[in-house]
Amino acid sequence: MKKFINDPDAVVDEMVDGFLYAHGDRIRRLAEARTLVRADAPVKGKVGIVTGGGSGHKPSFIGYIGKGMLDAVAVGEIFTSPPPGAVYEAIKATDGGKGVLLLLGNYAGDVMNFDMAAELARGDGIEVEQSIATDDVGSGFKDDKSKRRGVVGEFLIWKMTGAMAERGESLSEVKRIADKVNQNTRTMGVAISPCTVPAAGKPTFTLADDEMEVGVGHHGEPGLRREKLKPVDEIVDMLCAEVISDLPFKAGDEVVTLINGLGATPQLELYIANRRLFKNVTDKGIRVYRALVGEFFTALEMAGFSITLCRLDDELKELLDAEAYTPYFTQAGR
Repeated sequence: MKKFINDPDAVVDEMVDGFLYAHGDRIRRLAEARTLVRADAPVKGKVGIVTGGGSGHKPSFIGYIGKGMLDAVAVGEIFTSPPPGAVYEAIKATDGGKGVLLLLGNYAGDVMNFDMAAELARGDGIEVEQSIATDDVGSGFKDDKSKRRGVVGEFLIWKMTGAMAERGESLSEVKRIADKVNQNTRTMGVAISPCTVPAAGKPTFTLADDEMEVGVGHHGEPGLRREKLKPVDEIVDMLCAEVISDLPFKAGDEVVTLINGLGATPQLELYIANRRLFKNVTDKGIRVYRALVGEFFTALEMAGFSITLCRLDDELKELLDAEAYTPYFTQAGR
């Protein structure tokens, strides 16, 4: 293992310190837990948007704290769910009187710990709802999509629910948007090299030089299958076939596409993949409303990428285009 770290057991706390030295003008850490919140939280008259998860996915999750997106993030160890207490403190810190929506990926530890935190908060009289992301086609479960993992599609949920909450909409309305985005979003990824968790000191999986893992997870989980490495056009064609047929997306749909790097894939290669993704989608009569390319939700230094499609309507387009101001995603209202 070769990494720019000190103590493998201290990487998360040292990362949080460095992050706050860079962004402490608008984000603060709670004294009670390893939880980061908007400096102005709680925002009165606004639903609080809380998420959390394991570290190692930068810029997710903490990079999206701010106006128009997340109000708080409970920070776990590398690829490990945050404890219930950290989520509970996030709920209390972001309750502006209209309740709190918990957004999480579909992982056993997250589901259990967020459930426990929600019950604690409800005991305090705080209204809490949850929405669980399940966008990963690479998880399988064709017959029961509720069992799938949540991956980079969570970014789109954060963006659109954050915009809805900034409007002052009710908790039930903000949750409706989270569920709607999830239902219309599909993702699938591929990797050509693994990542190494610092505390483990060894790769999460191994691949031969001429192999790729298709359907890989964001924690290095094995995919649907292992294949020989192909030119990127063929890889994108394969991923698109899986993603488009799964919803299914169809001619006349309007979508936002997202090419997400998993940590060690150059932007040059991501844009080459985006070129082929655009052709795949438009050849099928699907219109691309916006195309996002970059590292939104990584897996340490894994070399790979995923493609995401989210079907839009006028309501979702307006929320996607709304103003956001966070360390790693900022846009003026379009």
